[in-house]
Amino acid sequence: MITRQCVTAGMELEQAYRLSDFYILKMDSCTSVEAVSQLHHNMALDFTGKMALIKKSSAISKPVVMCMDFIYSHLNTRITVQVLSDYTGLSASYLSRLFKKELGISISDYILEKKIEKAENLLKYSDYSLVDIANYLAFSSQSHFIQTFKKAVGLTPNKYRNQYYHSSW
Repeated sequence: MITRQCVTAGMELEQAYRLSDFYILKMDSCTSVEAVSQLHHNMALDFTGKMALIKKSSAISKPVVMCMDFIYSHLNTRITVQVLSDYTGLSASYLSRLFKKELGISISDYILEKKIEKAENLLKYSDYSLVDIANYLAFSSQSHFIQTFKKAVGLTPNKYRNQYYHSSW
């Protein structure tokens, strides 16, 4: 029901169903009522957080929304301002200024923020090694990933995994 409501309220159909599928897969591995309850809570927070971004982006220009969608869909590749510039058909400098003006964050910081969010989910809900996660998210090296993650989250990826791995399901 939450997926349908989010689509009705403006979430892209593919994003909504991908998120729904993610939580359905997680639900299959829940072994207690408490685990199902916690997963439901996390799902509701995830959907509402994404809807808040969508509502916020309703005042955002089409090129910036295109960039956000591209970044979300290509977290496992190296994304540069030039790649986004080519994708939107705008000059790199204009796109950078527009993005910063509308979202209050630079393109590179936004990309990094989204990669760190993805890394947090992978550390919580998967058994992938740090090397695999760093490679998947197109970090230049495992040490760069660890350093960047620690700066953003305040914990090393290993400490984060030890603290949060499977803790919410």
